[in-house]
Amino acid sequence: MTVRPLTMREVAFFFFPLLLNVQMMSVSHSIINAALARQDDYVNALAAFATAMVVHLFVASPSYQNHTVTIAMVRGRQSLRGVVLFVLLVAIYVSIVLWLIAVTPVGDWLLGNIIGIKTTLIPEIKRVIVFLAFLPFITGFRGFFQGLVIRARRTSLVSFATGIRIAALFGYLALGRTYFSGAVLGGFALVACVATETLVIVFFAWRVSPPLDGNDPEEKQTGEIFRFAFPLAYSSCLQQSIPLLIAAIIGRLSDGALALAAFGVIRGFLFLLASPMRNLQQAYLTLVDTPGDYRVLVRFFLWTSCGMGLLMLLTAFPLNQFLLSRVMGIADDLRLYLIWPLAACAVFPFLYGIANLLRGFFAGKHRTGLLGHSTIWKSAYLAGAWGLSLLSPLPVAGVVQAVFLLLSAELLEVWYLHRQRLQLFPDVMTSTDG
Repeated sequence: MTVRPLTMREVAFFFFPLLLNVQMMSVSHSIINAALARQDDYVNALAAFATAMVVHLFVASPSYQNHTVTIAMVRGRQSLRGVVLFVLLVAIYVSIVLWLIAVTPVGDWLLGNIIGIKTTLIPEIKRVIVFLAFLPFITGFRGFFQGLVIRARRTSLVSFATGIRIAALFGYLALGRTYFSGAVLGGFALVACVATETLVIVFFAWRVSPPLDGNDPEEKQTGEIFRFAFPLAYSSCLQQSIPLLIAAIIGRLSDGALALAAFGVIRGFLFLLASPMRNLQQAYLTLVDTPGDYRVLVRFFLWTSCGMGLLMLLTAFPLNQFLLSRVMGIADDLRLYLIWPLAACAVFPFLYGIANLLRGFFAGKHRTGLLGHSTIWKSAYLAGAWGLSLLSPLPVAGVVQAVFLLLSAELLEVWYLHRQRLQLFPDVMTSTDG
């Protein structure tokens, strides 16, 4: 059977709706923050919601790869049941941990002693986490059904469902003001709008997903699915530790407060301009069938990463005062402090893109254990840097250290995965699957 070669146009129509989806998810969180900023006690409301989200994102991170697991594994009814079981088990685990934080002294200990939150803010944070404890089942199955839609190459429907989520969010915020106040309003609105998005994507998956007859030779047993999925789950969890470790390193420096603020601004730009590159993993799993397809995807990645990097440079230099000062309202001392570190991050979309192409390759080869190993090395490197910083802090600006650690950790993962690929699959470019 002749396979039609992949084109740049097909890659663009697959990739850019997923890019738009990332941007719209960012917008929905900004809308919630804008609503909380209009509360009477807006400082505590914003602080409590932000802290609750940090806790939730870290605890719930094992479920962030559900769409990847679905794309790679679901080939028939048996594999579908296996993936659903994995989604349920992860959701139950995450929900139990969140409930322990929300309603037991474990939460007081974690928030007060480990994270260092002031005592007066802890009850409000725990009330938000009560709502967020329902999210694991909603987001878990959202990722599962998104995977079915992405595998059908209908990525525009994923963005459309997120657009409905944003529209519904305004209504839920208006409704929630009648019953909730403070940070709890944000928790209610987030859970409600994500539930709406999930219902929409379930409908789309039911309409566009191909029938599963179980005759596919790649159909996997439940045990094989779990061996594939769990390394992705703990790898995702470890990835969430990276910004926490960097914050722990720079927060103790003499310019710690300024460094943390600058790193927060930089991470915001990286979320907008680099995080869409993670969709290259899904693009590889869905689109690549031949070495020619892989070369097309690499060409698309190079153009896209260069474009993202150029936007980062424009933000750092010619558009610096307009975007950072006039649009975002950042004070001049902070704006000038982060110009060069922000410019250095222009290479991050390239590094992050390579990492996700390699992650897609190993996921396609069902060697996800290597992805877990790469993240362990990455986290161990930063944990070592944290230990050294306790012994002797470097006399270098905190934000410079943060950016160096971020880029070097990503480079370490790229080097490790590329080395493993050369060792394990030296003839990859002559194989039929790229």
